[in-house]
Amino acid sequence: MNGGHSGGAHVAVVGGGLAGITTALALQETGVRTTLYEARPRLGGATHSFDRDGLTVDNGQHIFLKCCTAYRGLLERLDALDRVSVQERFDVRVLDPDGPAGRLRRAKAPGPLHFVPALARYALLPPADRLRAVRASLALDRLDPDDPSLDGLAMGAWLAGHGQGPRAREALWELFVTAALNIGLDDAALGPAAMVCQTALLGRSDAADIGVASVPLGDLHGTIAAAKIERDGGRIHLGAKVSAVVAGPKLLVNGSPAGADAVVVAVPHRAAASLVPPEACPDRSRWAGLGSSPIVNVHVVYDRPVMDEPFVAAVGSPVQWVFDRTGVSGLTGGQYLAVSVSAADSWIDTPTAELREVYLAALERLFPAARRARVTDFFVTRERHATFRQSPGSGALRPGSATRLPWLFLAGAWTDTGWPDTMEGAVRSGLTAARLVRRHLRETARRAGAEEVTGR
Repeated sequence: MNGGHSGGAHVAVVGGGLAGITTALALQETGVRTTLYEARPRLGGATHSFDRDGLTVDNGQHIFLKCCTAYRGLLERLDALDRVSVQERFDVRVLDPDGPAGRLRRAKAPGPLHFVPALARYALLPPADRLRAVRASLALDRLDPDDPSLDGLAMGAWLAGHGQGPRAREALWELFVTAALNIGLDDAALGPAAMVCQTALLGRSDAADIGVASVPLGDLHGTIAAAKIERDGGRIHLGAKVSAVVAGPKLLVNGSPAGADAVVVAVPHRAAASLVPPEACPDRSRWAGLGSSPIVNVHVVYDRPVMDEPFVAAVGSPVQWVFDRTGVSGLTGGQYLAVSVSAADSWIDTPTAELREVYLAALERLFPAARRARVTDFFVTRERHATFRQSPGSGALRPGSATRLPWLFLAGAWTDTGWPDTMEGAVRSGLTAARLVRRHLRETARRAGAEEVTGR
């Protein structure tokens, strides 16, 4: 579609996270004018940065995998592929404070065989558990993640029924499922858990290769994205709180009305439920059932290097994943580590002093060099509503992008994207919303043309 199809149409996008950014960019590429309204003083939504004593700190560690094709497409749109680093081959060192480390490194073989050698050599599992893990993986690969019945089942119960004991759960399945879904195995819905494992671990051989931003997220999803939107003719209003979306269509922005030809609401489900008119989504009260699941990030700055890899995972420890943030943050001496703790319900309200005591001791057990290092800074970031709670039954609560009002659409990682609540899901939702908006604008223009021809 080109600009002629839109007939000079104007679309309002509410929310400047990844879903809203993607919606605006995808529409503008086809000649549709967009105005993006964001209540915060920045773009990026749940992925942002802040300054602390000369360091540039991301609010949390956000990674992507090579199978995240939509997110990588967004980076390409932003001309920012050179601002991320992606592994040449999936390779993760897994530390255990009570024994030798393990390593999971994919082979150069077609999926799902590429992980069989890694499991066969995985030192953190006894040989019998490794064999059972391979069998469970193959059984998981035969499931249909889109089968609605899987949404009502828990991943933990399914694993137990396929011979996965406590050690296999901790040393293998939790590493990936809890990090991807931000929920414990016993509370995770089987459908999205199977989808993640099939797509990332059992699909294309390079699907799970890990990518991380090599610049602060505030630059990548904020500054760079804003510049691209405005360069392409879009308008951005920061500090612009939308309190209502009504027929017209119209928005109430900071108490003043603003018009548009179509509206995309790209905010979290709690905010969307209060914005969307009842006639658009009569069941919007059900969205509250999606709940939320928290993430805690523990940030530690040492006076010297203590970890010699870009990131590691851990088992048998309150530490889950650790990332070296030294270069990205701008630190010039010592080392800055960020510990990412998913499904952090038990930690979200823990005082920082107690977290310091627990996590510094845990890091010393994992990294002997930390015992000789001095901690020059310690702080904690908490995302109480990091994702929706991807538990059994949650899939049935996720709405599609279209609503009962032809001019109003939804976007966000919480909508029915076919993916869990991730950056990839957010971008996919924005692409879907943009596609449906374009279709609506074409139909509106076609009807207007027909009426003009018939003289009505």
